[in-house]
Amino acid sequence: MEIVKIINDPVYGFIHIKSPLVLEIIDHPIFQRLRRIKQLGISDYIFPGAVHTRFQHALGAMSITEKALDTLRVKGIEISDKEYEATQLAVLLHDIGHGPFSHSLEEVLMPNVSHESISYQYMNLLNKQFNGALDLTLKIFRNSYHRYFFHELVNSQLDLDRMDYLLRDSFFTGVPEGRINVDRIIQLLNVVDNKLVAEEKALYTIENFLNARRLMYWQVYLHKTSLGADRLLVNIISRARDLVKAGEVLPGPPDFMDILSNPPEHENLVENKVLSKFGRIDDYDVIGSLKLWVHVNDKILSTLSKMFLDRKIFRVKLSSEAIDKDELMSLKNAVAHKYNVLNQETRYFLSYGKVTNEAYLSGGNGIQMLQKNGQIVDIADAADLPNIQAMSRVVSKHFLCKPKNLYL
Repeated sequence: MEIVKIINDPVYGFIHIKSPLVLEIIDHPIFQRLRRIKQLGISDYIFPGAVHTRFQHALGAMSITEKALDTLRVKGIEISDKEYEATQLAVLLHDIGHGPFSHSLEEVLMPNVSHESISYQYMNLLNKQFNGALDLTLKIFRNSYHRYFFHELVNSQLDLDRMDYLLRDSFFTGVPEGRINVDRIIQLLNVVDNKLVAEEKALYTIENFLNARRLMYWQVYLHKTSLGADRLLVNIISRARDLVKAGEVLPGPPDFMDILSNPPEHENLVENKVLSKFGRIDDYDVIGSLKLWVHVNDKILSTLSKMFLDRKIFRVKLSSEAIDKDELMSLKNAVAHKYNVLNQETRYFLSYGKVTNEAYLSGGNGIQMLQKNGQIVDIADAADLPNIQAMSRVVSKHFLCKPKNLYL
């Protein structure tokens, strides 16, 4: 197949685009927006190199999809050119529904709509624009195609999305614990009864993959300083949204302000007009708005925006125990006194809740290992040590965020 485009990637080297349709999708404005959405939200406040984008991640995941499909073809798995292209597109577009700062603002910008649902709706829009060329891509994405293993390459506990983001996030954050042997995992993939399996020789490599994911969650994705920055930004957007809904006029990009004031109440109520607006907002709209909000009359919004821009982010306390109610009440009183705000307004200066880390879910949708005798077993049963069973345990931590300069 003729190469139509070569892209130089710092993780994999050259990425070869062989499909004119794939290149057209990459060049589409909806996909190009991912250049302006950071992969790890606000993690560059902690890891200065973590400024890579959803655009880079999507291209990387698509690149290793090509390697995986080529490997399966070599092993005798029949994959048509149409299935090959559709799977590449499903992986390429899996994150197209992410909003500004990725997961950080998902709960507050479109609180009742998941990014997966938005991705699917954008793919529907693209399918209409390209006269049904993404019909099979949509089936694979929503798992309605009869050859189930294609969907597992897109979305499973051993999917290509996870492989790329672990390796890429490790590379850009400088956290070596996330490094995994993607090439070996891909070379040892296979298909049995239309389901994705890994050959027995991949056992220790996949164990390392699961352990890397567990460590990256605690060291990067749930890093407590990153959590503090996330919660501060969520509180800022919550305050802005509440002001706009109350009739206040705030400066900011029109599309961003419209999304703030009129978020859809349910994912089934997302209209094309809302999708169009959401598809035009990115990290730059949020940061640009914060720079304007520093100067608004609302003291809470102004103070919080300045805190974020100056990196005076929330201090975070992690605990295995639930947050003490008396401690929380004392903090609310201290906030009300220090910032001269009403008791019900102290919630903008505090945040509390629970984070969980579950590296592996054993059971029916677990990672299946193909043993030399032809049997297929869950990797938790194939491992000769109980460390994978231990990874299946949900680890929870309670968090409490408060301004750094607040003391009891």
